[in-house]
Amino acid sequence: MRIGELAALAGVSTRTVRHYHHLGLLPEPVRLANGYREYRLRDAVLLARVRRLAELGLSLDEIRDVLADDRGKDLREVLVELDADLARQQEEIGARRARLAGLLAEPDLSAVAAVSADLAAVLRDLTGGGSRFAEMDREMLTLMGTVAEASERDRVVDLLRPLAEPEAAARGHELYERLDELTDADPADPRVAEVAADLAAHLPEELVKGVLGNLPEDGAPWLAAMTEELSPAQAEVFRLMVAVLKEKM
Repeated sequence: MRIGELAALAGVSTRTVRHYHHLGLLPEPVRLANGYREYRLRDAVLLARVRRLAELGLSLDEIRDVLADDRGKDLREVLVELDADLARQQEEIGARRARLAGLLAEPDLSAVAAVSADLAAVLRDLTGGGSRFAEMDREMLTLMGTVAEASERDRVVDLLRPLAEPEAAARGHELYERLDELTDADPADPRVAEVAADLAAHLPEELVKGVLGNLPEDGAPWLAAMTEELSPAQAEVFRLMVAVLKEKM
């Protein structure tokens, strides 16, 4: 089958397939005399497994390790592993739905009720101060904390906690204010690049690794969702910030 047929079968884009080839997550298939890639059933199964492992929250390095083991197995063994991946994903979705059902049953539902006490405390220190941008950030982080599985919620708290320390929180509040000031600014405003650089420098190394390590080629859902709510200048800040962070990694 051709790359478009393979991508459609696995439910991904052809660009994603090429990206996985580039990362070494998916082996290059044989090429026909005309130069086209010729994919087999095993390629489709491996691609489906990459997608499922990514949906389960594994990092690219972890996925690479799993796939290295898969290459020594026959197709039936790989299919069994893929079925196990789907079963785990189904179980995690069930647990998330149960958590959401419990929240929906609350008579007086609030954003604070939707997250753990630890995350609520971190968000209070991290996003306090009345900034409009801070409020939006708090809502985004609350959403992440609500839908994530328990182990991931703990990890989110651990990654954000350094930013809630008094000195770091003060710098963060200043950055929120500077982002607010860019609401009506032009994307070419010199302040945009300055805020992007300062924001990149403000983020702890472990948080940067966690974000960039799971950032798909086309960006991340949280980034796409956030930029829809931003002014053009604010969106440019985050585009430049991601570019700066990628250079550092």
